[in-house]
Amino acid sequence: MLKLASWNVNSLKIRLDQVLEWFDSERVDVLAMQETKLLDENFPMNAFIEKGYHVVFSGQKTYNGVAVISRYPLSDVLTDIPDFNDPQRRILVVTVAGIRLINLYVPNGSELTSDKYQYKLNWLQKVTTFIQQQMSIFPNLAVVGDFNIAPEDRDVHDPAEWAGSVLVSPAEREAFMQLLQLGLYDSFRNFIQDEQIFSWWDYRAAAFRRNRGLRIDHILLSKSLNALCRQSVIDKEPRKSERPSDHAPVWVELDLNVS
Repeated sequence: MLKLASWNVNSLKIRLDQVLEWFDSERVDVLAMQETKLLDENFPMNAFIEKGYHVVFSGQKTYNGVAVISRYPLSDVLTDIPDFNDPQRRILVVTVAGIRLINLYVPNGSELTSDKYQYKLNWLQKVTTFIQQQMSIFPNLAVVGDFNIAPEDRDVHDPAEWAGSVLVSPAEREAFMQLLQLGLYDSFRNFIQDEQIFSWWDYRAAAFRRNRGLRIDHILLSKSLNALCRQSVIDKEPRKSERPSDHAPVWVELDLNVS
């Protein structure tokens, strides 16, 4: 089995020890991280290398930033969408253990009337085109990360309260559906899940304790990988830690033998 995970860590500098402990204790093989919030020269590369892990990263001061750590070698790295000039560090693509892994930190969008919302929709369109191209080359493909989209009302603690907001707008949900229409599968929905299971909770108003959350962190799998998916889980335990990320890690187990 191969355990593939994704986690918006909301500052790796603050949560490095949490990440290392979770990676080890949960026996994760590959972890895609978002919102590392570190310049490349400040990335704690040695903390991973000293433990025998492979690591690649693409960072930016204060905001954004993506990284992948792995027990297996990482190759064929891309840090930008071809023909899309975007200074924000939001995508990292690697090949690992026979999987083409696309790690995304999708823009939040701010609010429906903002330029940031239009940037988000345009970014998603560019990414979708890129993913389609990658799928034509790599049959074993996974698209993971913080998508900043709750695909359905059942992924929202109170749909009426969120109506008219980013993360749930019709255009964002349509963009998510376009990814699925490429031939990707939402791994979490492969299995019967409890109701009101989320991956993000605001720090304010005791949102986590009250389970006022959204499911916006996803692992999408190509058809061949989806057939090998044996579990898809949102792990809420790290969200209970002292000084946690506002996101919980999500992971899948794939019936893959990696030499």
